[in-house]
Amino acid sequence: MDFELSIEQQILRDSVRDFAEREIKPLAAELDRNEEFSYDTLQKMAEFGLFGMFVSEHYEGRAMDYLSYIIATEEIARVDGSHAATVAAENSLGIGPIYYFGDEEQKRKYLPPLCRGEALWGFGLTEANAGSDAGSGRTQAVLDGDEWVINGSKIFITNASTEVSAGVTVLCRTGTLDDGRPELSCILVETGTGGYQSKVMHDKMMWRASNTSELYFDDCRVPRSNLLGVRGQGFRQMMQTLDGGRLSIAAMGLGGAQGCFEMALAYAKQREQFGTPISQFQVNSFKLADMATEIECARLLLYKACWLRDNHKPFAKEAAMAKLNCSEVMYRCANHAVQLHGGYGLMKDYDVERFYRDQKLLEIGEGTSEIQRMVIARHIGAL
Repeated sequence: MDFELSIEQQILRDSVRDFAEREIKPLAAELDRNEEFSYDTLQKMAEFGLFGMFVSEHYEGRAMDYLSYIIATEEIARVDGSHAATVAAENSLGIGPIYYFGDEEQKRKYLPPLCRGEALWGFGLTEANAGSDAGSGRTQAVLDGDEWVINGSKIFITNASTEVSAGVTVLCRTGTLDDGRPELSCILVETGTGGYQSKVMHDKMMWRASNTSELYFDDCRVPRSNLLGVRGQGFRQMMQTLDGGRLSIAAMGLGGAQGCFEMALAYAKQREQFGTPISQFQVNSFKLADMATEIECARLLLYKACWLRDNHKPFAKEAAMAKLNCSEVMYRCANHAVQLHGGYGLMKDYDVERFYRDQKLLEIGEGTSEIQRMVIARHIGAL
């Protein structure tokens, strides 16, 4: 067994870490306070090559393996969850469905600007009454001649209402199957289409510098050719997309946990009480030891899941495990980090306060921890 990253992956890790430290970290706290999506850092991330990382060069992607993309996401998350969310959602949820399920015309039309980072694309799955039960969504698309007429709404959609958002992939009810279950299909809806409106959501606890949207469809008409893949395969497409997306959420948890650990260790070594650095008190050194151990275990699990995916082996179970584990490891690391900072950990002057807030979404987004346990239970034959 070889646990070494390739030379290319090591160079990528170092270069993304340096980029994140230089271009994102100095601005992250202010952007969070102002709840501001930064087009400046978006452009810099695009120029650096953080979009379309696993997409073929044929569509202007970087043709990297999935592990390399995950390493890049991890390094961005090490300094800020909001920017990592922009990168993760755009690659896994925005670009992914079009790349894996789109026809050649759709790929040629949409992927190059998305891979260049000139445009963003949303993933319209969640509805107000359809979260964990994603298949119960009510957004409907009816075929009228050569057009789909869409009515409904979506909520908590990342990257869908920025100034450069080009559109969204929408899961819709397109009919009823023989057994009475809804037929679900994915349809591409471009920004500016009549009857389609996207609205920025404000006052979030976490990822405040990331774009989160509500989407509304009121007799929204799009060409019949905007169907993504095969009619009736939308739910399968979305679930396969989420398998890959869970790896990016896991990367955000892993990177965030690493950032928490580094902040906690640095603070504990310089903070003195009773004439001694608090890192030397056993109760605190054990916290740091636990953090380091859990992070190492989480990294091995996540990287194994990526290895399975890159080698075209089943990885859905391991993706769920990695997403569950990494998000909850960040929870424990963020909790320890705030505790080690004491009262200062509760102040916005310290980045650890932002990490503590940002962590919570990782246990909710792209399948809650409870759903991950159900997925794992099915894979191991318990359900």
